[in-house]
Amino acid sequence: MTAIADLAPAADTVRRDELAAFLRSRRERITPEQVGLPIAGRRRTPGLRREEVAQLAGVGVTWYTWLEQGRDIRASEQVLSAIAGTLRLDPAERGHLFTLAGVADPVAIGECQVVPASVATMMAGLPYPAAVYSARTDVLAHNHAYQWLFDIESVPCADRNVTLLRYTDPAWQRLLPDWSDGVGRSAAALRAAMAEHVGEPGWKELIARLRRESPEFEQEWNRHEVQQVRGLTTRVRHPEAGMLLFECTHLWLGRRSDTRLTTLVPVDEVTRDVLESFPAGTAGR
Repeated sequence: MTAIADLAPAADTVRRDELAAFLRSRRERITPEQVGLPIAGRRRTPGLRREEVAQLAGVGVTWYTWLEQGRDIRASEQVLSAIAGTLRLDPAERGHLFTLAGVADPVAIGECQVVPASVATMMAGLPYPAAVYSARTDVLAHNHAYQWLFDIESVPCADRNVTLLRYTDPAWQRLLPDWSDGVGRSAAALRAAMAEHVGEPGWKELIARLRRESPEFEQEWNRHEVQQVRGLTTRVRHPEAGMLLFECTHLWLGRRSDTRLTTLVPVDEVTRDVLESFPAGTAGR
């Protein structure tokens, strides 16, 4: 019994060391430009400095340094959420952070990831369907019109990725009658975005799942084509409103940010009239 009890402190030490290494790796991949910081002089280490992360997350420098050193301290949900936002963690990485810290992630129960309050407010006020996507095409947040159009809240949080849904979800494919026309484009855009995230667990996990579950994706992925995200005209077959036509517009949240706000703007009068006639959030798939 004593020997088993002695394993607990060792396990805690390993967990704290893993947390420290994870935080350092995430900090080193973020550039000052991505978070709106000016570059002042020569930087000896890649990515952000510890004091910059602490300042952006609103925590003490000493406290954050201890966290990266694997000290025996406890972080609150609020602090971990602030750090996750500052380091731009995707849903898988955020969940990993909370697990290593030994804290339940409240976001996993509802939204997949927190976005800046100003962006959420702006998005909520838009009359058209809109969502915030990560570089990996995870749906980080959405407004009521987007929910009415796609019923994204019926999808488990871990699966709220539009590339994954496009290739593997029959219900999503029924909503997008032209989905097969864009399979090459979707794979090429994902490969281009992955260039800055090679080796990251969340990305490797997504690609492995897509290749395993979708022969179409596997075929296109093996072509090694690359393409930047751009605005496109998209048809959506809504189960109650019928065929709708939108133009996708993208607004990146920062000069070098890979997170974007995507809005579906009606192309024709029929679609505009439908959006005005159908209360957002009252219909699903």
